[in-house]
This record gives sequence, structure tokens and C-alpha cells, in this order.
Amino acid sequence: MNPVQQSVVERVAALAEPLAVSLGYELVDVEYAREGSRWVLRLFIDKPGGVSLEDCTAFSHAIGPQLDVEDVGEVGYALEVSSPGLDRPLRKPRDFERFAGQKARVRTFAPLRAAEALGERKSFSGTLLGFSNGRIELEVEGTRCEIPIERVAKANLIYDFQSN
Repeated sequence: MNPVQQSVVERVAALAEPLAVSLGYELVDVEYAREGSRWVLRLFIDKPGGVSLEDCTAFSHAIGPQLDVEDVGEVGYALEVSSPGLDRPLRKPRDFERFAGQKARVRTFAPLRAAEALGERKSFSGTLLGFSNGRIELEVEGTRCEIPIERVAKANLIYDFQSN
């Protein structure tokens, strides 16, 4: 993400987070990206039990005017509000705590030795155990490993279609 995109994401998150909380939602993620010939500002919200199309519409109507007033985009953009989906991204320490016991995939920026038995790798898939002392705790192939959060490029839940 370039510095302009990062700045837009940070400004939008600062506006959207308190609004989401006041409306009973959690702001999961913000993306600002070029898709084809247009820019898209995508906000992902969640709430216990999941979000509906009506929730997304309500949040879009609430945040849209604030974004217009603040003029957050360098160019025109399409605003989209969505559910985080089955492969929900994990970003904050509280995400790793909240979803402990569920399957997750964590990818690091560079190879990492998170546990001696696993060797060096960039991708770790297993059961999320939680978060402690700045580290994501994960059980991978029967081995407990710890991954420093600052080394994480991407983390998300893995939906298990067989158990659900």
C-alpha cells in the first residue's frame, strides 16, 4: 500500500471506528484500492451474530456524509460496506483472543522459526490459542508456536465447512 492509500485508510478508520461502536458494530478493516479504472473504499463491519445487508446499508448511510465532509479520498471513490466474510481478517490483539479455539492462517513478511519443530516458514495454519506479550499463539501440526504480531503480513480465520 502506498503512503497516500495508507493515509486514507488511517483517516477513514479514525472516523469510522467510533461511529461503528456507537451503532453497535465493530470496524474490522478498511481497504482503499484501485480496482480497474475506479477507486474503492471498502469498510468491513461485524457484530455478534453477524451483519445483514440492512446493517451494511445503515452503516453506509451513516458514514457516507462524514466521509464527504472530511474529503478523505484523493480522487472519487465507490464506498462499499461489507461483512468480513467467513475468512475474517484478524488484525488486533483482541481478534486473536476473541477467536481462540478456531482455525486460523497467519502469514509473516519473511520466514520465521516460531517453534523449533516447525522449522522456518512464512505460513502457519492451525488452531488459534490466543494472544500474549505481543505474540499470536497458535497450535500448528500439534506444536505450539508464537508469532510476534509485528512480523505478521496477514492473518485470517479458516472456515471449516465440515464442522459447520
